Amino acid sequence: MSEPELSYEKAREELIAVVQRLESGGAPLEESLELWERGEKLAQICQQWLDGAEARVKAARPGPDAKA
Repeated sequence: MSEPELSYEKAREELIAVVQRLESGGAPLEESLELWERGEKLAQICQQWLDGAEARVKAARPGPDAKA
């Protein structure tokens, strides 16, 4: 993971703040670009957490050959 200390919840919370700031407008172009880049990174971190969670759930499920 890119930033292991950043939990899914913290990354998501910061991403929401970034999106709100971008949607409010009024930021200079350079700041908007920096916010956009940070938002992309945060979205990637969130996706990595979700992919990891999905892999753990799949690994925990019994396979088709498992007996119930």
